[in-house]
Amino acid sequence: MAKGASSQPATEEHKWDFELSPVPPNPLGEGKYIRTAGCLIIGDEILNGKTMDKNSNYFAKFCFELGIDLKRIEVIADDEDEIVEASRRMVEKYDFVITSGGIGPTHDDITYASLAKAFNQDLVHHQETLRRMAEMSKSRPWIATQNEEQRTARERMALFPKNAEALFVAEDIWVPVVRLEGKLCIFPGIPRLYTKMLDGLTPYLPLPPPSERPSRLQVFTTLPESSIAPYLTELHNRVKNEGIRVGSYPLLRQGVYVSLIGLDAKRIKEIGDEVVVQLQGKVMTDEEIAKAKAERSAL
Repeated sequence: MAKGASSQPATEEHKWDFELSPVPPNPLGEGKYIRTAGCLIIGDEILNGKTMDKNSNYFAKFCFELGIDLKRIEVIADDEDEIVEASRRMVEKYDFVITSGGIGPTHDDITYASLAKAFNQDLVHHQETLRRMAEMSKSRPWIATQNEEQRTARERMALFPKNAEALFVAEDIWVPVVRLEGKLCIFPGIPRLYTKMLDGLTPYLPLPPPSERPSRLQVFTTLPESSIAPYLTELHNRVKNEGIRVGSYPLLRQGVYVSLIGLDAKRIKEIGDEVVVQLQGKVMTDEEIAKAKAERSAL
C-alpha cells in the first residue's frame, strides 16, 4: 500500500541529527555503473484512483538528469504474487530498480515480506532502525499509550529481508532505504518522504559519468501537428543514427512542443536552430515550459 504514514519525520521543533550510512563498495562491481532502471509503484489506492501517483514522475526526472535510461514503470496491487513476479523480473533486466509504497504498519503493507520471499530471505528486525524509530518516537505522546499489539505493528516497519542493506540517507528520517541484490531499493509512498530519500540516495549509487547525461531542447510551434509531421519524420530518419531522439507533443488548440534529446549538447543546439526555422518556432526554457503548464492547469 503506497502510504507508510508512520514513517514520516517528526514535525516537532526538535532537530534530528541521525548519522548517515557510509557509502559501501559499488554493488554492481568495480568500474560498472547504472545504465538502465525500472520503477515499481505498489498500492491498491493508485489503481482504484484514490491516490494520484507522483513518485514515478519524480523518478523519471531523476533518472533523466543523471543519464539513467528508465525503461519501465509499473503500478501493481498490494498482492504478494504480483510483487514477487515484478520485482524478480525487473532486477533480472535492469541495473537499478525502485519500489514505492507498502512499508507501513497495517495488514496491506506487505512490500518487505513480499520482497523477502522474492529473493529467498527471512525477515528479521533491523536493530539500528528500531533504535532510531524509538529515539524519534520519544517526543510523540501517543507512543506511551500503545498496547503490545500496536507496538508490534509499528515495529513491523523495521522487519527487513535478512541480507538487505539498510542505507540511512537523511539525518531527520529514521527509516532507511533498504537495498536488495545490490539493485532494488525500497521507498515509502508518501511523496515528500520519497523524494527526500531518493535525492539522499544519490551518493550511494554508481552513477553514469557526466558524459552520459543527455541534453534536452524543446521548441514550441503554433503549426498543427499534421503540418509538421513530414518534416519531423525526415528529421528523425536523418539524426537517429547520431543517437538523437525527436518527439512531438501537441497542446490542444495551441500548438506543438518538439523535443530533441541527445548526448551532444552542441549538436542538439544546431538541430534546434534548424527546427526553429523550419517550424516557425521558438526554443523554450524550462521556466517558460513550467509557467505554461501552470497556466494550463489553472484553466
